[in-house]
Amino acid sequence: MSGSLDRFKTAFNQLNKDRLDLLDEIYTPDVAFRDPVHELQGLPALRDYYGRLYQGVVSCRFDFEDEVIAGPQGMLVWIMRFQHARFRAGETLELRGVSHLKFRDDGKVFLHHDYFDMGAFIYERVRLLGGVIRMIKSRL
Repeated sequence: MSGSLDRFKTAFNQLNKDRLDLLDEIYTPDVAFRDPVHELQGLPALRDYYGRLYQGVVSCRFDFEDEVIAGPQGMLVWIMRFQHARFRAGETLELRGVSHLKFRDDGKVFLHHDYFDMGAFIYERVRLLGGVIRMIKSRL
């Protein structure tokens, strides 16, 4: 199991708009993927999703801080650091999150569920919307 998790981490730090073929090496054809914004079924849908995500990405790096392995599944605690050409151009953005991964016997992921705070990451960084969200949070 540790080797599968290591392959996954390595692939994610090599992934970019020109290296989407790496997805075939770490996911099963019927992979189920979910994050706070999307729920996808199948490798073609996941490849399209990552293709859209990586458009405009200047750099992207995952720092994996911790992992838990339990049988054929694992949890990765990570910080994604990236720069985007259009969103907050020139700024290195950070997103903290956790990925829950379930592996088949061949070491490929058939379930990938990401957990992260979309509000803190995107919504609070949009000028007008960010101010409103910060004001609401300060009153809670």
